[in-house]
Amino acid sequence: MARATIGSATYISSSSFNHLKNLSNSPLPVHVTFLRRSKSTGVTAMSAAGNVPHPSLEITGGGRDMFISAFKSLNNPYSAYPIVGWNRHIETIFASFFRSSPDVRLRRECLRTKDDGSVALDWVSGDDRRLPPDSPLLILLPGLTGGSDDSYVRHMLVRARSRGWRVVVFNSRGCGDSPVTTPQFYSASFLGDIYEVVAHVSNRYPAANLYAIGWSLGANILVRYLGQESHSCLLSGAVSLCNPFNLVIADEDFHKGFNNVYDKALANSLRKIFKKHALLFEDMEGEFNISLAANAKTVREFDDGLTRVSFGFKSVDDYYSNSSSSDSITNVCTPLLCIQAANDPIAPSRGIPHKDIEENSNCMLIVTPKGGHLGWVAGPESPRGSPWTDPHVMDFLEHIEHGKSASALCASDQEIMNSSIADRFQHLEV
Repeated sequence: MARATIGSATYISSSSFNHLKNLSNSPLPVHVTFLRRSKSTGVTAMSAAGNVPHPSLEITGGGRDMFISAFKSLNNPYSAYPIVGWNRHIETIFASFFRSSPDVRLRRECLRTKDDGSVALDWVSGDDRRLPPDSPLLILLPGLTGGSDDSYVRHMLVRARSRGWRVVVFNSRGCGDSPVTTPQFYSASFLGDIYEVVAHVSNRYPAANLYAIGWSLGANILVRYLGQESHSCLLSGAVSLCNPFNLVIADEDFHKGFNNVYDKALANSLRKIFKKHALLFEDMEGEFNISLAANAKTVREFDDGLTRVSFGFKSVDDYYSNSSSSDSITNVCTPLLCIQAANDPIAPSRGIPHKDIEENSNCMLIVTPKGGHLGWVAGPESPRGSPWTDPHVMDFLEHIEHGKSASALCASDQEIMNSSIADRFQHLEV
């Protein structure tokens, strides 16, 4: 959720609010150094036997035993930052308003899609010259109305880049000031754009292994893509964070209590994007309710007036039930790490497809006791630094990448050996 989209907050006492302000003005414990990727294929991680997760974390999944050795610090307890971690709404709001946003120079590429739509790809400026062409490539998919300016996106970008990874932020139609060139936005159901983005970056860097991270709605889209592509997926690994998974359940909780604040804030962000491009939607016929979308007080109203009609659904409930990534987990054949917060107000834990994740040997799930939505204000860089999730995400991705590199090296050595044997047999006299 973009910082500017939250319009109000829950009641906080004056002393607590002053403490929050002091936290927001405290120096950042973040030090970033950009390095070239090491050619070593070794994995610096605790052995599976010694890496016993702390009981404060729920860690499951069919791929748990295969991936657990990748993580360096899951044996430490999850300790939410004092005051901020008292309440899931305070944590969500604090992260949205007060988390630092690293300064990164980006270079924008506008990609025209097959239907004449447009998405914006933001690359780190200068990386096309600094990084070797086989550097692992990471695609970032922000949440609903989010983009490359969001603090959680920038922290992940900087961390991956400091490890020698090439990073690109995928700003969906209308998000992150991405241009809208047709009367269609993006949605939880539409996978056309992610197909084209993955194919585009793969063609540009054919020697690189591709990976992706998605947050919230971006995570839902990513997991649906993984499931639909299944064995044919071009990605070598992926991470899903704060995924609502079951959009019907998420919609039910979105209208309860304080969650109405987030609902109104996101609806406000959707209206702003819509009004910038309102002329594209003039004289729309059929079931479109442009007035409802332009004045939507909730995300559901916006989806009813515009989104579900654009993508051919009979109703909002039909749209939500057929766009949930919980139904895609069984078909995922790419290594996938899912991290959720048990107290997430926007991605309810009861929507997590535990059984399907447990039965899929490619999936691992980490559930933290706290974290809010896109919060996770915990760990050595809290309260204003990167989320608790970021180092664990990189542990997972680098584990997969090192495995891919080692496999490629073994294959190359085997090819050389086979070639040498063949050459010798050419001179064998019988």
